[in-house]
Amino acid sequence: MDIAEPTIKREEVLVLSDEDFNQDNVCVVTGAAGGIGRAIAVAAAANKLMTVGLDINEEEGKKTQQMAREMGGQMIFLPANLSKDEDIEHAVAEAAKLGTIKYLANVAGVQHIDSIDNFPMEKYDLMQKIMLRAPFYLSKLTLPHMKKSPSGTGVIGNMASVHAHICTRNKPVYNITKFGLRALTQSIAAEGEGKIRSFSVSTGFVRTGLALKQIPAQAEQRGITPEEVVRDVMMGTSRVKEMMAPIEVANLFIFGFSRFSRYLIGGDLLFDGGMVLTY
Repeated sequence: MDIAEPTIKREEVLVLSDEDFNQDNVCVVTGAAGGIGRAIAVAAAANKLMTVGLDINEEEGKKTQQMAREMGGQMIFLPANLSKDEDIEHAVAEAAKLGTIKYLANVAGVQHIDSIDNFPMEKYDLMQKIMLRAPFYLSKLTLPHMKKSPSGTGVIGNMASVHAHICTRNKPVYNITKFGLRALTQSIAAEGEGKIRSFSVSTGFVRTGLALKQIPAQAEQRGITPEEVVRDVMMGTSRVKEMMAPIEVANLFIFGFSRFSRYLIGGDLLFDGGMVLTY
């Protein structure tokens, strides 16, 4: 089974006709140095949005910026540690200089595999900061820009997971933060009065570095081989026995941001290969 993180090809990017998809409007994307965040940044740039990518990994973030520009889009990368308020504040202030902030994709995430009774609290705190507090604070800071735009509209997309629907063992904090992102999504929608929309995206396993790196820990803790982790744990209940590509997830964000999703208000896009609902 091929589980390497795939490259992004132009013909795989969903490009939509939307009058708000223009370079006067800014799309902020976290986790832009790789995986799903990289794919969303590239896809947003390909859809003519002025894209601002945030990540702590400056080297890979610059690669994403180059990829977006090779697609013919406009992207700026800003190094940011999402566990620090001052970095978040600086990023939003810089993004606002480039146009009207209309879109936010909260994607950045980290993982730690451990049982509740063994879970290091410093890892708990870090995961909460990056995966819940940062999305909340970024939403808090970008919402006023959306409201002040000529149309008073904007969209916030949050990267959830099947772990926002079901909980699996040894991922307690990941489970908690993903459930929390769905609550944040619905909270934004409840206050948005139909003009500020929000949605979450829940997928199964995606071919990203974050997913691939957890295979050895899962194998050790479960006493099985890495191959068995992929086949039996990751893809065991999925009806599609293949991990999603990051660009497939990115296309869901583009659809959710677009005019074609005006009734997507607080909803969750569950694209999981049947993991959650088909037993």
